[in-house]
Amino acid sequence: MKETGIIVLSAIFFLTSHVYAADQGKIAVAAEDRIAAAMVSGVAARTLFFLIFDGSGKFLEAVDNPYRAAGGGAGISVVPFLEQKGVTVVVAGEFGKNMINAMQERGMRYMEFRGSAEEALKKVMEGKK
Repeated sequence: MKETGIIVLSAIFFLTSHVYAADQGKIAVAAEDRIAAAMVSGVAARTLFFLIFDGSGKFLEAVDNPYRAAGGGAGISVVPFLEQKGVTVVVAGEFGKNMINAMQERGMRYMEFRGSAEEALKKVMEGKK
């Protein structure tokens, strides 16, 4: 009987911790490659890739930026794309004012950072504590 209770409690803890992480929103790091050790891209809207992490910092996926070669308006176009992915925080070397405005309108946060995506993620996670 005790074993069943422990198993049930463990399952509940496991599931709620994952739900809590998902509720925190996802983190997108503009990156020059598809791996967490990649350097953070200099310009968010023109980055090659976005590395997507869950709210607890777990790597989920690397996605191509479909707007990197857009003639104009890349920043305001990429924000809804990231929002559909559940992103609430975006990290890049720098952001254009139009992208910043589009993120703020959607309640998304942003952080400018230079270094590796791993270092950027650590910095974001420190700010959540």
